[in-house]
Amino acid sequence: MVVPSRGRNKESPPLKPGQQQQHQQQSPGASPSRGRRPHSPGRQGSGGARAMRKGGGGRRAARGDPRGPCREGPAADGERDVLGRGPLSLLRLCGDRLRVFVVDRKAFITKADSNIWLTVLLAVFAGVLHWCHITTLFENDRHFSHLSTLEREMAFRTEMGLYYSYFKIIIEAPSFWSGVCAIMNDKLTEYPLVINTLQRFNLYPEVVLASWYRIYTTIMDFLGVPTKTCWTVNRGKGLSPVESCEGLGDPASFYVAVIFLLNGFMMSLFFIYGTYLSGSRLGGLVTVLCFFFNHGECTRVMWTPPLRESFSYPFLVMQMLILTYILRIPSINTGSLIALCVSNIFFMLPWQFAQFVLLTQIASLFAVCIMGYIDSSKLQKILSAHMVSLLVCFILMFGNSMLLTSYYAASLVVILGILEWSPKVLKRRKREVYVWVIEGFAWLFGTVTLKYLTSLVFGIADDLVFHALQLLAYSVLAILIMRLKLFLTPHLCIMASLVCSKQLFGWLFYKVQPKTLVFAILALMTIEGSANLRTQWNIMGEFSNLPQEELLEWIQVNTRQDAVFAGAMPTMASVKLSTLRPIVNHPHYEDAGLRARTKVVYSMYSRKPASQVKRDLMKLGVNYYILEESLCVSRKKPGCSMPEIWDVEDPANRGKIPLCTLMSKDSRPYFITVFENSNYRVLKIPKE
Repeated sequence: MVVPSRGRNKESPPLKPGQQQQHQQQSPGASPSRGRRPHSPGRQGSGGARAMRKGGGGRRAARGDPRGPCREGPAADGERDVLGRGPLSLLRLCGDRLRVFVVDRKAFITKADSNIWLTVLLAVFAGVLHWCHITTLFENDRHFSHLSTLEREMAFRTEMGLYYSYFKIIIEAPSFWSGVCAIMNDKLTEYPLVINTLQRFNLYPEVVLASWYRIYTTIMDFLGVPTKTCWTVNRGKGLSPVESCEGLGDPASFYVAVIFLLNGFMMSLFFIYGTYLSGSRLGGLVTVLCFFFNHGECTRVMWTPPLRESFSYPFLVMQMLILTYILRIPSINTGSLIALCVSNIFFMLPWQFAQFVLLTQIASLFAVCIMGYIDSSKLQKILSAHMVSLLVCFILMFGNSMLLTSYYAASLVVILGILEWSPKVLKRRKREVYVWVIEGFAWLFGTVTLKYLTSLVFGIADDLVFHALQLLAYSVLAILIMRLKLFLTPHLCIMASLVCSKQLFGWLFYKVQPKTLVFAILALMTIEGSANLRTQWNIMGEFSNLPQEELLEWIQVNTRQDAVFAGAMPTMASVKLSTLRPIVNHPHYEDAGLRARTKVVYSMYSRKPASQVKRDLMKLGVNYYILEESLCVSRKKPGCSMPEIWDVEDPANRGKIPLCTLMSKDSRPYFITVFENSNYRVLKIPKE
């Protein structure tokens, strides 16, 4: 059976004896032809090959959201009578207990009413809606369900492919622990070095997901339940057919499914956060709608699922919610501090940039404290939780020195010192402006000095580019680092919930009904917000990168398993993932030693003599160099092509013909061209 869908036709495999025919309906917008529209500008596959766009519908599937029953503790006789009457009585009992917890223990500042379950249900609905939204956008953008295994791996470009490669190594290893040992003694990523990637690359998400995948497939195999369905996909236009598999048994599908579920949960947290902050469910609605209306500015998970913030940011939302609760309650209990510590750990472990975000958070808390809005003893307890979580992350990452030498760590120590010594040194009875200035300057000077000293002791030079950004607020980070704008916009969405706050706008609500005001604001937002959503929904494409596919298949067939490769960072991630060949450089650019290696590799695009470049590459143990002609000639603006950049770094050779241009014409005698297509040229480095 052939199922045409967006240019790819799926043919069911031949039936085995006793096997039933599987049917699949054709999508309404599907077309049996392969014709594709060009991808939208700025979105393309690696190596300059554009991912092709084409209209048409894809398959849609919805998964249930099973929930476990309420647990009961030791019940009294009266409660046993209630439990014996059926599930409705049990549900009422659980609801009563939750209301007692909320009201009597003041778990929330907002008043809990009989509709507490409505808040929970609305939060779940928001999470499911976001999960469906990002899943649909991802499928529309890549037509992921119809891609082969190799195409799916190529779709994880640059550092995404690097991260996913470790998930692949663990699930393909003979056992889970042998896979973990393999990534802790990795010989492929920075040949000839052996590195502990758990220490370097924040890979705990891949370890956890790989364990879940192995457990899931083991259980399903034991029960005899199929976990995936495979099809032959006819790609058209003379291209060879490929096999495509759907279902959670497919590693890539399982991987992205968990990420999207986690980010659906994040939206539930946003609704609860907005409700809690504003004191009204309308505030939660405003937060969620603001997020959806500005979705492209709030998250990139639908385009780049494997990036670290996709795993990390949901736990920051949880951490901020817990912190807000701590700031509101009169006295801190141990449970809330433990929850803050755990959420910090879950936020920091997956992402190397988390420490920068937490730095801005504790800087804000310190500013609030010195102005007298929160008690210093409360801040000390919060900072203690931060220090414990930092220490736990340091241990779990096998002594990653970047954590202890960060501005975040230095700032924690300095603020604790100021809180301890300031009352003794600056004896005063009231807060004055000059005291704020002195304490603020002490924090700034102490943090920078301590950071410098710890880096000097540990010999760390891994964090070139971010020194000037550490002490700035979210808005400045958003301007300077593209991915960090994804913190500014969601925070604005949370703050928007305050329009429903009676504490802030109670004076206005005497004249205007809160619902009237809120729905009027939402109606105005809907005009631009709906246009933004339509723009996202209209993105229809299908990933294709035939030149890179030819390159990877050639490497698999024509090179030894221990052949060492060098080249552009994004391409090296794909080579590592799909061929498991050793590479000498990769896209995780936060290490000073790796930056030095990459500079040597990129000298192929300089004007240096071929003999010198060959000598430097041989010192790294490289056997094959992948040359990309697009990097040699392309530039976004004058002075930004690779040879022009090298003119600044290597003025002695300025004016000569770039080496990459010479290699494109004739690579001999220093290199031998063994493969070439429209985008790539593989140069073999002969031994002298």
